[in-house]
Amino acid sequence: MQMLTWFAKHFKTAAALAGVFSVCALPPYYFFPALFAGFTVLLLLLGRASSAKQAFTAGYWFGFGFFACGFSWIGNALLIDAATFGWLYPLALLGSGAFFGLFAAVPAWLTFYFPGFKQKYAVFPALWVLSEWIRSFILTGFPWNLLGSCLAFHSAGIQLASVFGTYGLSWLLLFVVSAPALWLQAPGQTERRASLTIMAAGIAVIYGFGFWRLAAKDDPTPSETTIRIVQPSIPQNMKWDRNTLENNLNDYISLSREPGLEKTDFVIWGETASPFPLDIDLPHRRAVTQAIPENGYLITGALRYSFDRYGEASPLNSVLIIGKNGEIAAAYDKTHLVPFGEYIPLRRFLPASFRPITNTIANFRSGNGPETVNIQNYPALGMVICYEIIFPHEISDRKNKPQWIVNATNDGWYGNSAGPYQHLVTARLRAVEEGITVIRAANSGISAIISRTGRVINKLDLNQRGILDARLPKSLNLYTIYGEFGNKIPLILLTFNILLVFFSSHYKR
Repeated sequence: MQMLTWFAKHFKTAAALAGVFSVCALPPYYFFPALFAGFTVLLLLLGRASSAKQAFTAGYWFGFGFFACGFSWIGNALLIDAATFGWLYPLALLGSGAFFGLFAAVPAWLTFYFPGFKQKYAVFPALWVLSEWIRSFILTGFPWNLLGSCLAFHSAGIQLASVFGTYGLSWLLLFVVSAPALWLQAPGQTERRASLTIMAAGIAVIYGFGFWRLAAKDDPTPSETTIRIVQPSIPQNMKWDRNTLENNLNDYISLSREPGLEKTDFVIWGETASPFPLDIDLPHRRAVTQAIPENGYLITGALRYSFDRYGEASPLNSVLIIGKNGEIAAAYDKTHLVPFGEYIPLRRFLPASFRPITNTIANFRSGNGPETVNIQNYPALGMVICYEIIFPHEISDRKNKPQWIVNATNDGWYGNSAGPYQHLVTARLRAVEEGITVIRAANSGISAIISRTGRVINKLDLNQRGILDARLPKSLNLYTIYGEFGNKIPLILLTFNILLVFFSSHYKR
């Protein structure tokens, strides 16, 4: 009780520390008890909040700690040119916490209006996950570090994503990790036993279904299609250096030509592997054909340019599929652009004096969404670029579902941080949700072959230089419930959860 009193007296500090500690449960740390401790403290604080303002503040400081630490890797991009941009690192860290903290504050604030601790416990998971979903489309969206990703330390923990999506997984997980708060607030043995039952039942459902699905669906039988992933691990401070551009491209070509190329169907490079616009740069396009097998293709990230009717050029972050003769068999343009990196949110509303600056900083044009590419004699494939993989139910053409997806990315901006590991986990979750093999090609890692059950079959570790040869796993069954219905399922669950608690509370009154 003394601890609870201290929490109530120093609730801002307690909330912030709880948020920071909860980050330890995220990839790549997976210290799962941290999630129990962090969210138990938050629920106890919300239970003792004397006003809506206090509940909002507790949630905000929890979110500040959680997101500032969980997204701390973002600031590493500023350290690539530390002399120029290093001073912005603290601002990026604090800014992440300050903005995204609101996505924890609002659920906490709404929780206050439900009377009784049991009602608060019952409604908070739905409100938190609803906030996660809203975070997926505000300013293009950034659904990074959804709580369900904390279960990815074993493939069995994430299999329910095939039914409820990662949002549904987060929802169920929150009931489990918040149950100790219910136990601490329980007035008697019956209520305490109920809280323990909730924890045990939640874990049993998650892992019972997970192990069953792995036994039924995890068939890594290889197909006849062979791939080669190339990971040159070019340092980010050299990747766009004008003096090294040619050498960087030649490095990709040289690695691609390692023994075994003649047995390969697809050579796969990462995001912007070519800094040259290969659609119009014929000399460099002819050069990359050296990396293409006789009857195969190169899948590579590359910059392109589109021109409007006035001749104004806009860059496109693209993936090209190039044949041995240099023909471009298909192209995909990135649709979900990175805010402040590839575009400036609300740029049209900025003063005219700012528009030339924003055009220089970030003026990428977006593509038309996911599409499936059919190449004769090969399984149909889809393509997503970099952080597009973090968006649930948005990585494949719903009308023409691909049999495998190539995720071309470059996490070199973020160095030896948690970012690349967290990014890999999002790709694993998308594979489970859609029931589709995901091939991840990253400049500096982590490149990986991910089965339809989210299992990493093989990988090239962070900063590892080399190639990865493999036969593409067979796509035996593309159907998943979540893949069919998408976010309708978790949103129905959340809505039902909130309404049930609301009406039960109203009825008791």
